Amino acid sequence: MKYFAWSLTIVALLGVLLLVVIPVPQEPAEQHVATTTPATSNTAEPQLYTVVAEGLEIPWDIAFLPNGSLLVTERTGHVIEILQDGTRREIPVPGVRQSGLPAQAGEGGLLGLTLHPDFQVNNYVYLYMSAPGTTEQTQNRVVRFIYKNGVLSENRVIIENIPGAIYHDGGRMEFGPDDRLYITTGDATTPAIAQNLQSLGGKILRLHDDGVVPSDNPFGTAVYSYGHRNPQGLAWDSAGRLWETEHGRSGVQSGLDEINLIEKGKNYGWPENEGDKVAIGTMAPVRHSGASDTWAPASLAYLNGKLFFGGLRGEALYEAVLDGTRVAELKEHFKGQFGRIRTVRVGPDGMLYLTTSNTDGRGSPAAGDDKIIRVNPELL
Repeated sequence: MKYFAWSLTIVALLGVLLLVVIPVPQEPAEQHVATTTPATSNTAEPQLYTVVAEGLEIPWDIAFLPNGSLLVTERTGHVIEILQDGTRREIPVPGVRQSGLPAQAGEGGLLGLTLHPDFQVNNYVYLYMSAPGTTEQTQNRVVRFIYKNGVLSENRVIIENIPGAIYHDGGRMEFGPDDRLYITTGDATTPAIAQNLQSLGGKILRLHDDGVVPSDNPFGTAVYSYGHRNPQGLAWDSAGRLWETEHGRSGVQSGLDEINLIEKGKNYGWPENEGDKVAIGTMAPVRHSGASDTWAPASLAYLNGKLFFGGLRGEALYEAVLDGTRVAELKEHFKGQFGRIRTVRVGPDGMLYLTTSNTDGRGSPAAGDDKIIRVNPELL
């Protein structure tokens, strides 16, 4: 019995040791694995478009800041910075004039916006705006500012005395591959000035970043090309060719909007040229909309062999597929879905950014208008 009792004691001690040495199986602990949001996940279903901002007043142009924010011009006279977290700050810009009329009644105001190619160094922002001229007629000008910490300062007039009116104010600006500033101007409802080389109206202008006229401009002035009605889009393709979009005739006889290939010193024929009617010594459009269709093209962007532009009256995003110097195919996207589309820009993320223009008195505003919409071009 003594040995039996000792045996039981030894077995019990061994059992305790086994419990200490060999852990008892447990339910697996909850895993805390970092996940990405659907917007950034590689496995998320890509979206054709998303609304980036809404509730804007006639947004005319946008620019992308190095910090990821967006700058937006509203034609009513403000610059809005949209921060990455979606918050906004409003930056009033003095000196904008609408010919004495409400913004919704005309096409002037605060229009084009572009950043200097060396913005990260000099913080230069260029704005195209309507302002009081030397007479009662509104005139347009380009003003350069320094933009830091939400403040526009040190304004310098780059060029002024550009003819303006309630309609046909041009307003698009881009820096070209040559680091020169290109500016589109309208005929200010006076067609004859498009042919007058002494007038800045109805032209594409080209300047140094400080407003000095380049020595290789064709006429010794700011004028680069002439004979334009109301150009509002500029873009360079991968071969360095300059393309332009231009509004054709309006009113009852609308249509005949144009895509042009711009050459230095050339005459694009307005007011005599329309559609296939081309005067001797002038340039024919590469593509026009025809007499029965109206695009009202209000921008231009180049991406992967294609030109994209917004249509105001056409209420579409247009895609012109290029084959060298010709347009091989023209496609329409979002026809009637967003209303009037003005600006198209290519973002640093390779996406297209569109602005709607439904609150300008000519559209039918929907809930949230006006908007900035981000489009994935690979899904078009």
